[in-house]
Amino acid sequence: MKILTKFQIKIAAGIGIIMALAGAVVFAQLEGVERGIAPLASTGDFEVTGVEVDVRGKNAMEARQKGWEEAQRKAWAMLYKRTQGGSNARLSDGALNNIVSAIVVEQEQIGPKRYIATLGVMFDRARAGSILGVGGKRLRSPPLLVLPIMWSAGSPQVFENRTEWQKAWARFRSGDSAIDYVRAYGSDSESLVLTAGQADRRDRRWWRTILDQFGAADVIIPIVRLDYEYPGGPVTGQFTARFGPDNRFIESFTLRVERSEDIPKMLDQGIVRMDAIYSSAVSRGVLKTEKSLIIDDPFSLDELDLADFDVEDEAEDIGNGVSVSGNNGTGASENRPSLPAPQASAAITVTVQFDTPDAGAVGRGESSLRSVPGVSSAATSSLALGGVSVMRVSYGGDIASLAAALRARGWQVQQGANALRITRPGETSAPNGGSNQ
Repeated sequence: MKILTKFQIKIAAGIGIIMALAGAVVFAQLEGVERGIAPLASTGDFEVTGVEVDVRGKNAMEARQKGWEEAQRKAWAMLYKRTQGGSNARLSDGALNNIVSAIVVEQEQIGPKRYIATLGVMFDRARAGSILGVGGKRLRSPPLLVLPIMWSAGSPQVFENRTEWQKAWARFRSGDSAIDYVRAYGSDSESLVLTAGQADRRDRRWWRTILDQFGAADVIIPIVRLDYEYPGGPVTGQFTARFGPDNRFIESFTLRVERSEDIPKMLDQGIVRMDAIYSSAVSRGVLKTEKSLIIDDPFSLDELDLADFDVEDEAEDIGNGVSVSGNNGTGASENRPSLPAPQASAAITVTVQFDTPDAGAVGRGESSLRSVPGVSSAATSSLALGGVSVMRVSYGGDIASLAAALRARGWQVQQGANALRITRPGETSAPNGGSNQ
């Protein structure tokens, strides 16, 4: 009996060790490595990148100021040529200061009296668009989930490690693009769901589950394969644009850099070309959402055959105050007022801005919106940790009723044109600069 007891104790101890090791493996798989970085907040402003300046001044501050002013002039000329095709783009420095919304420092060297830099300039779409004659509203694609696959050293990676390809997609500013990108960054269980093997899976049910989780309508699969000639030497990047659950091919191209340290620049250039390829595919009708990925087919009254229903006689009886016999068979008539026919409200998409001081605030905000009756989906489309993030919400009703439902749940709501700004009482609102609109 004692021998049997000791044997049982050994078995229990062995099982406990195995379970502990299994838990450690799962934890390490989820939390052991930095998977990716959050995407930059993208706005709808016009953006001009790669503006090179080399100026001198009496001191470092004056040289830098002159460099930024020269960058604004060069960027405006580049933007004017890109949109209008001409070179008559002269504006005063004061006018440029009014339409420039931000200066992005890509690379800079500051000396005692000299400033050398590569800058990006962002122009306010409303103000610059009125000068250029370009409308403020743009057609955009449905939300498309990005699955960035990088082949290096013979193996594909997405979020298994923090790759240069994922970093490039994270820093890409998509506000001026025709594609509505949904960019994951490998947090929590995303690294287990979004893998290179997922691109070769055809199961529509599994894809619908993933796309619904991220609030996307379809998936695009940008692939890059890096070939190194020797360590630190030339690198060739083979870029391929694919899309959809069937991993369909659209187009491919090749870029090359002479030094390995220039790989980020090559990937940035590759994403710009990828964006042009996907935008062209959308405009040509090549990239379009499959019907098999649509979870709910919208109900249409026009497709309903009213001849199959005896609704005219019943409507006439109700209008005359005559009741239809009940289940008791008495047939007694009562004068009842006519009831208005219920109106089916179409689903609307509302942009909701909410504060996200940390990663946990994102999940709490989405859960709170999903708990509102009538909300079919709520997903963060643009993330700005420490600032104001943007959520895309599908709601079966009007925006006023959604605002009222949120107020009933303790939110402070500011209503705008097809947009809501929600905050919790007692919270300090983030500055407007962190908003992703």
